[in-house]
Parts: sequence; C-alpha cells; structure tokens
Amino acid sequence: MLRAEFPDAAERSPGELLAAYESLLSATIDAAGVDTVAEQTGLDRDVIEALADGEGADVTLADAAAVLATDPDRPDAGAIEAEARDILLMGMTTAVMDVESLASGIDSELDAKEIQQKIEGRHPVTLAEYARLHQYIESQKL
Repeated sequence: MLRAEFPDAAERSPGELLAAYESLLSATIDAAGVDTVAEQTGLDRDVIEALADGEGADVTLADAAAVLATDPDRPDAGAIEAEARDILLMGMTTAVMDVESLASGIDSELDAKEIQQKIEGRHPVTLAEYARLHQYIESQKL
C-alpha cells in the first residue's frame, strides 16, 4: 500500500500482491500485539486475529490503514489511506488510463463508476480489490 514497500507490484499477480499486503499487516499486528491493535483501531478482535493469520482479502483499505498506523514509525491511518489511493490515481495518470479502460482490464464485476468511487474514497475498497487495481495499473504504466 505504501510506495516504497511494493515497487514490484506490476510483476506480481493480484493474489501475490494481496498476500504481500496481508504479510505486512500480520507483521504489524505481531509487533504491536492484538490487544494494542484492537484498542488503537476499534476493530473487532476477530478481524484483527484473521489479519494476523494472513486473511485480509475482505478487510477495507481504511481498516488496513488503521492497523498499519499502530506502528509508531508510520504516519496516521488517514495519511496511509490517502497515499494508497494516491498510488492508484498517480498510476492511472502515468499509464494514461481512465476508469473505463481500468474496468475493462481488470476482469471484475465492478463497473467504471464503482471503481472511480472506490479509488476516490467515496465507497470502501477491500484489500483484494485494491490489489487487483494496484497490480493492473502498475502493469500498464508507460
């Protein structure tokens, strides 16, 4: 989700990229502890334990950002989420891609309007959706 952590996003499959996100979240939870993450994020303990076990496909980007923000060396959750969304928007600019071409390229049930709303933060985006978008956009850069 952060620029420096996934520079090879284009070379991974969406599933591999999702697994990398899940690994980062799991490591963050391991370092901070489930109780600390629960206290600082307000997330349900079951969700945190699932993330700790590497099961984060259905968690939202906002919740993942909240977990990452429990690391004192990272910015706050809002900044993490904004940077993650910025990666998609800037990638689309570099790839000279609009939401219609993105929608047709990712082979998903999401239409262009839904993708735009998710990228802009008007609707939640899951980590699995984010991984699919991130990987495809990065693979299309000029």
